[in-house]
Amino acid sequence: MDRIALQGMAFSGRHGVGSAERERAQRFKVDIEVDVDLSEAGRTDRLSDTIDYRQMRAIAKQTIEGESVTLIETLATRIAEGVLALPKVRSVTVRVAKRPASMSPIEAAAVHISRTRA
Repeated sequence: MDRIALQGMAFSGRHGVGSAERERAQRFKVDIEVDVDLSEAGRTDRLSDTIDYRQMRAIAKQTIEGESVTLIETLATRIAEGVLALPKVRSVTVRVAKRPASMSPIEAAAVHISRTRA
């Protein structure tokens, strides 16, 4: 199986357990990896035979910049479900990370979510 990865995307959102986290936008980093058969795309050089990276990025951006939620687990799950709905995607792994101010010093708190098409 082949893999496409988008790494180091960063978006601002208002998510967290504490009200202070939801009042002020903070930076979230997102990585997405999808398993997909790229054999046809490698031969044809057509976008229609692969996954448009812009669609995956748009799903992550809309999720992070959208409705406020409590858990980064929820963000990762919503991104994974959106990407998994794209044609040709067989499975997806999403990492969402943030630097929680209330837990300093810490580089990041992160969640990895993996989902497979049924």
